[in-house]
Amino acid sequence: MPAIRSNLVRRGIAAAVVALPLLALAACSYGSDSKDSSSSKEKVAAGSSKIDGVDTVKIGYFGNLTHATALVGRQEGLFQKALGGTKAEYSIFNAGPSEIEALNSGSIDIGWIGPSPAINGFTKSQGKSLRIIGGSASGGVKLVVNPKKIKSLKDVKGKKIATPQLGNTQDVAFLNWIADQGWKVDAQSGKGDVSVVRTDNKITPDAYKSGSIDGAWVPEPTASKLVAEGGKVLLDEASLWPDKKFVITNIIVSQKFLKEHPKVVEAVLKGSVDTNKWINANPDQAKAAANAQLKVDSGKELPAKVLDPAWKSIQITNDPLAATLNTEAEHAVKAGLLEKPDLNGIYDLTLLNKVLGAAGESTVADAGLGVK
Repeated sequence: MPAIRSNLVRRGIAAAVVALPLLALAACSYGSDSKDSSSSKEKVAAGSSKIDGVDTVKIGYFGNLTHATALVGRQEGLFQKALGGTKAEYSIFNAGPSEIEALNSGSIDIGWIGPSPAINGFTKSQGKSLRIIGGSASGGVKLVVNPKKIKSLKDVKGKKIATPQLGNTQDVAFLNWIADQGWKVDAQSGKGDVSVVRTDNKITPDAYKSGSIDGAWVPEPTASKLVAEGGKVLLDEASLWPDKKFVITNIIVSQKFLKEHPKVVEAVLKGSVDTNKWINANPDQAKAAANAQLKVDSGKELPAKVLDPAWKSIQITNDPLAATLNTEAEHAVKAGLLEKPDLNGIYDLTLLNKVLGAAGESTVADAGLGVK
């Protein structure tokens, strides 16, 4: 099976990691544990039974609004409710590679993650490490620029634009957009007709304020943070996709855990489906719940001027939008970051469709990339 071009990606990721502040490095190593209950809703109900005798299930996610299902499901206790006496424990991550590393080591069992790290994790393990078992979110990615320096899309040429990390989901999308303009950029160095500056989302707003970047292709809430600093949304990535939908967050599970504890995985998926239904029925309450969990996880909530526009741009969905993941993989190949991957078997939507069917909701498809 083809694998990632290891020299390119390893050197690039190593360079990106070295550039991070020490605080971010500490948080990215294996994720920050967050195992104390943030609310009474998160506590195991007295007398509830463990699923398959399993004491705990370890769940990972990012402190981003694009991981709203995880944020809200945790804050409102909907995962714990579905898990009964099996305790949900959580770890917070800042980057996909560290979450994949944690999944491979058994430090987490299930995680919310972007498509590029999921693809990379699957291909590097020759299809043995993980499965994508559900969808979570679409959209929430924008090109935000300094309007004094960039007034139109053609003005992006020759400018310094940040992405979160070499080879991450937004980096791949931006490199693909650059190529579609007929411009040339070396994927590894980021040098060319546009300077692609890999910058951790935590420091991108400061880099923008200092003038060291002219804009950024980033997920929410970073995009809205830049707008709050005077930036202008030049392009919403959703406008580039059919039906304005593309996967930004998936749910993954280690194949070992899926095989050994399918009933626990099914319970987590039930919690996810229940959470998504609640979010879509109660958007304002859900937005507040997500912000409350962000405060628990990071010590800081988002101001309304950032939270409100960011929340509006994200679509919560159970559908993993599998066809768009395949397209994103093609974009990574086109950029030179990935050899053509064999993604057959990356999805196993059996349990999700069982949960959706029981809830009277429409089932979802795997675009022919499911377990045979």
